[in-house]
Amino acid sequence: MEIKWLEDFISLANTLSFSRAAEERHVTQSAFSRRIKQLETWMGVPLVDRATFPAHLTQAGQDFLPVAQEVVANLYRTRNDVRGSHGIKANTLSFAALHTLSITFFPRWLQSIEPRFGPLSTRLSADNSSMEGFINSLTEGESDFLLIYAHPAVPVMIDEARFAYKTLGRENIIPVSAPDPEGRALHRIDEGSKPVRYLAYGPGAFFGHALTSLFEQRPLERTTIYENTMSEGLKAMALAGWGLAWIPESIIVDDLAAKRIVRAGDPSWDLSVNIRLYRFLANDRPIVRRFWNLLEA
Repeated sequence: MEIKWLEDFISLANTLSFSRAAEERHVTQSAFSRRIKQLETWMGVPLVDRATFPAHLTQAGQDFLPVAQEVVANLYRTRNDVRGSHGIKANTLSFAALHTLSITFFPRWLQSIEPRFGPLSTRLSADNSSMEGFINSLTEGESDFLLIYAHPAVPVMIDEARFAYKTLGRENIIPVSAPDPEGRALHRIDEGSKPVRYLAYGPGAFFGHALTSLFEQRPLERTTIYENTMSEGLKAMALAGWGLAWIPESIIVDDLAAKRIVRAGDPSWDLSVNIRLYRFLANDRPIVRRFWNLLEA
């Protein structure tokens, strides 16, 4: 039994639509249907009548719904009570963030906020396994805020009626390589020449999606010789001379200045992304409201 199965079931009971409930739960419809089926298997009875449109609960589903609602409410209430006594203090703000932002943008940004907000107590968890995991961390109260990148080519499937965001800044993702003995890029973008040795994020990573869009608009012959979902890993391979990679400028600014790494393409090949901070509107902790209001001011 997983609590998310109960939350899925409650969402389905409220919407009577697999597609709308899946959207509300930030999963694909097939994944949502699979989780409802897993709950029914665990219960040993059908909870949803799929032969009708819209779908409706079976008698067993109707009997189980108030139990599921009470179990979920009790779990979160108990967790909040335990946290209040032994865990997160009322004056602690918790953040979830992409790994790169957690080590580059977050420390300096928070430092700029503290003089106006007052002494801050924070905790941060970086690089959840998926966007679904990030969203769940907000809705389940594990995190007060989510710090991520945003780009038009990578839609953020978040319900704007339940979540709000603020754009905090921008970041350039630039193509770089180790230098050759003359100080030029060892691996560089030279359209019309042989394929470049490419250090890739992989199709499942945020920058992987964004770069796929860039390459669709501007084809580049490349041979992928290494994949890593983390920018720091690609940076290490680029520094070692393995190939060309698109790296957030904030984590290579010192390397660029020291010429340990150099541009591998002109600025027209840069990828510009926004930095966003998300909040779950139902999270009404006083310190969360105060922090958010400060950002609005």
